[in-house]
Amino acid sequence: MGRGKIEIKRIENTTNRQVTFCKRRNGLLKKAYELSVLCDAEVALIVFSNRGRLYEYSSNSVKATIERYKKANADASNSGSISEVSTQYYQQEASKLRQQIGILQNANRHLMGEALSTMSVKELKQLETRLEKAISRIRSKKNELLFAEIEYMQKREIDLQNSNMYLRAKISENERAQQNMNVLPAHEYEVMPAFDSRNFLHVNLLEPHHGYSNHEQTALHLG
Repeated sequence: MGRGKIEIKRIENTTNRQVTFCKRRNGLLKKAYELSVLCDAEVALIVFSNRGRLYEYSSNSVKATIERYKKANADASNSGSISEVSTQYYQQEASKLRQQIGILQNANRHLMGEALSTMSVKELKQLETRLEKAISRIRSKKNELLFAEIEYMQKREIDLQNSNMYLRAKISENERAQQNMNVLPAHEYEVMPAFDSRNFLHVNLLEPHHGYSNHEQTALHLG
């Protein structure tokens, strides 16, 4: 069977009233959360039980939402114009930003050692402590960078020394090879004399021939 309608009036039974409160409170909180997430709305929910216990939910901050509500309600009642409300809101925000900028500018001048006449002894001591801590951090960072640079230069020096030793070894090797070529024996470079057929012809003519007599040899020699 379908669920019957519940008459909207105070539940007399204490137990039933407490159970109904818990169920409907949780459902109300869930709906508020879903509305804020799905619609990107600023939602604030405040619930007090009959015993005075507080239950609340806010997508931003309950206090901030209440302040915004008061401001919007007051502006709407006074001007009745949404544009004027927005203008006043942005003017207030601009005023806050100008104040913050002024504070930062004063702090910057104090760090530079300017406009110190309005500061008390306690403020000057705090400023001195801040400066000492800042200088300590700056020196630590500077030393870190210097050590890194020194380490890099040392590695670079070792690489250059190794390259220098390698080049010296190559030069010495080339010099030894040149010296070995200069001390080779001279006969290894001499060229054999050219063949001269006249020398062999002269010898053959002077040798005796067994096929002729002495007389014939003499005649041939005179002729």
